[in-house]
This record gives sequence, structure tokens and C-alpha cells, in this order.
Amino acid sequence: MYAIVEAGGKQHRVEVGQRVAVERIWAGAEVGSEVTFERVLLVRDDSKVRVGKPLVEGAVVKGTLLRALRGEKIIVFHKKKRKGQRKTTGHRQDLFEVRIDAIEA
Repeated sequence: MYAIVEAGGKQHRVEVGQRVAVERIWAGAEVGSEVTFERVLLVRDDSKVRVGKPLVEGAVVKGTLLRALRGEKIIVFHKKKRKGQRKTTGHRQDLFEVRIDAIEA
């Protein structure tokens, strides 16, 4: 059984017991707390597939917040041609590592 959930503007394919890194969308959440993904786009059981239009009604994915972490550094480079203007900056996204505990459909 698996589900496709939307979190932080991205879609993730999740299964029970899987660990997934999602953007920090739960304000004030602490390590060890239970979180829910309410935007479930698809649920697949052993026998059937339920596709939402756009969401599957009554479907919820529950998980446990394991830790807060940061993604890899992304280099952002801006340049204006023929002007000698250049600017380099970096970005690291704040993430949560979540263990998927249950898929309720």
C-alpha cells in the first residue's frame, strides 16, 4: 500500500515505515510529535487505486516527526552581461524528516 501526498508544494510517494524529508510546513512542531498529511492525491491498496479529483476524500497519512535537518547547499549565481555585475549567493532549505506510520483511506 502506498500513497502520493503533497507537502510544501512537492509530491511525495510514501509507504508505511518509510522515512521522507519534507519542507518545514508545520509551524512549532517538535521532534517526536505526530503530524498528518491531509492533501492525499492518490492511494493504492492491494486491490484498487483511488485517484483524487484533486484530493482523495477521507484519506489521511499520519507520521512521526523524527528530526529537523537542512538540505544540500544550492549555489545561486546572477550576472548581467557587458556590465561587470556578478553576485553569488547560496541557499539551504530547512527540512523535517518524517517516518510514515499509517495510511488511512
